[in-house]
Amino acid sequence: MRRVLTYGTYDLLHWGHIRLLQRAKDLGDYLIVALSTDEFNELKPGKKPSYHSYEVRKMMLESIRFVDMVVPETSWSQKVNDVHDLDIDMVVMGSDWEGSPRFEHLRDHCELVYLPRTEGTSTSQIRRDLLFEAIQYKAEAEAEEQGHKRQETARFAPIRDDQPHFPPPPRRG
Repeated sequence: MRRVLTYGTYDLLHWGHIRLLQRAKDLGDYLIVALSTDEFNELKPGKKPSYHSYEVRKMMLESIRFVDMVVPETSWSQKVNDVHDLDIDMVVMGSDWEGSPRFEHLRDHCELVYLPRTEGTSTSQIRRDLLFEAIQYKAEAEAEEQGHKRQETARFAPIRDDQPHFPPPPRRG
């Protein structure tokens, strides 16, 4: 049986993740995902906190048919031990890790394969898109609120003696 291992955070799980997991599983018989713990993610420089907790991300990964086992990734240095302890034949990573010393040293212990990233999707892009939508939504809500305030102000503006007074039209509706 050919055992394959991959690493990742898998936050905001998307079709690029699913495609990577499917392609990794196609390279072997048994796929293990080493999932970064919340504590490990906090140690990574520049890494934003995960939206979902480790337990939620683990449950989502375990529900994917390509994934046979999920184990915690708690440090950068555990990889060689994982390869030996889990009897791994191949480590598979996305091509954004190609050439990284974090993985290249594994070539001495197993086969190492980098798969091309899925174009058109990434967790970072999803975060940016959601942030942009939230900003747009907030701006629209504030503009709508300001519009209501202007209408109320105009409707209830004090009447000056030097202006003719007309009652507001009846409300329809």
